[in-house]
Amino acid sequence: MTAPSPPYLSISIVCYNTSVAELLQLMASLAANLLQLKETAPDFNAKIWLVDNSDKQPLTIEDCASLREELADCATDLELIQGHGNIGYGAAHNLAINKSKTVFHLILNPDVVLEDNCLSSGIAYLKDNADVPMVAPAVRNTTGEKQYLCKRYPSVGLFLARGFFPAWLRRPFKKALQHFEMRDLPEDKPSKGMPIISGCFMLCQREALWQVGGFDERYFLYFEDFDLSLRMGHEGQLAYVPAMRIQHGGGNSAGKGLAHIRMFARSGYRFFATHGWRFF
Repeated sequence: MTAPSPPYLSISIVCYNTSVAELLQLMASLAANLLQLKETAPDFNAKIWLVDNSDKQPLTIEDCASLREELADCATDLELIQGHGNIGYGAAHNLAINKSKTVFHLILNPDVVLEDNCLSSGIAYLKDNADVPMVAPAVRNTTGEKQYLCKRYPSVGLFLARGFFPAWLRRPFKKALQHFEMRDLPEDKPSKGMPIISGCFMLCQREALWQVGGFDERYFLYFEDFDLSLRMGHEGQLAYVPAMRIQHGGGNSAGKGLAHIRMFARSGYRFFATHGWRFF
């Protein structure tokens, strides 16, 4: 008797006081992509974990019931994980990663919308490139402006300029910032060898994700994706796949208040202390 195929795709979405409207928009785009995958893979099945870190607007079973309707035709199961409090972004994703037994795993933010064939393009690439443990998509924000998820190794000076300097003071750093954001990558074909991938959308070979132990839970928020990228890079070459396209509404940690600036600084110190200081 032929052994059953392993589960295909798992997805973890960490929510923190996320609106149901925003989550429904993501789920609608996910459902469309999962249907496209199901059409190309007869043994397709998927599992989505909503990991709720909320302290003010926790998700409810009723919210999830409406989300399950979005996924009814996609051979996709939906599970809500909550009651653990706000344990941090990486630790929350690990609750799902540690349960996953699939071939592929997608780390996803709730403020993302997937364009058509995003998952099909990414999974097809991972199937054809077993040496690639993780891929990043092309991204635009809600106004259509391109974002750059792939990064070269950062410096402290660049982070200060990028996050806290006014526009006129950033001008001398323009070329260095563009180099850091890998703006020279081609948009008509995939590229391998990305040092760092930002964490709003990280499509992974699940086995590689297990090999590195998932996220380092010492990072509560910020830099956990940089740290994971560097560790995943030991498992193979990370890639940028522009045929995968998403919209992302997040960013701007410096504009979120003093508490976020403190978390950013604390996580930045841990990152550089772990992986090596670069000041300029």
